Amino acid sequence: MARVVHSYDDPERFVAGTVGEPGARTFFLQARAGVRLTSVACEKEQVMALAERLDVMLDEVARRFEREPLTPVGPDDTDPLEQPIEEEFRAGTMTLAWEADSERVVIEVYAVVTTEQVELEDDDPVAAALESEDSEVFVVRLSEQQARAFARRAVALVASGRPSCPFCGRPIDPEGHICPRANGYRRHLPND
Repeated sequence: MARVVHSYDDPERFVAGTVGEPGARTFFLQARAGVRLTSVACEKEQVMALAERLDVMLDEVARRFEREPLTPVGPDDTDPLEQPIEEEFRAGTMTLAWEADSERVVIEVYAVVTTEQVELEDDDPVAAALESEDSEVFVVRLSEQQARAFARRAVALVASGRPSCPFCGRPIDPEGHICPRANGYRRHLPND
């Protein structure tokens, strides 16, 4: 079986979004070009790490080329994910690169490695390598402005979830949470 590649060069839209309520949200990366739509499920931490690394990389690109960092043009994309949301796969490893010739950011998202693949790797490393080459990959090439817009939306999306406990950093549900730094007592938001 050959690798399935979902590739987008300068998509009309590339965003992170969620389905569900804070505390029970499922995060997605989604790209659209014309009628093609690809949605990949991921973790909140993956979205945040991608946004942070994009900003760091683009700041470094600007520094190396001795120019001011570019910023997104136009209003922020705050629209929900496009429907239908059909999960192609769950994100595992992500890579991030800068193509200097085309001045594009390249994001590659590989499907998560399954338990079967891990067991296969233990038994036969060569077969496991061939198996992992057959996994799905989501490749998006973006301009600097598109990448900055993605990062800004992703940071806002993650921040829109449940507030963090000021003592332990874990999310606080509306009814509070049992804070390990409070010796098992239930903590609420400071203004409650």
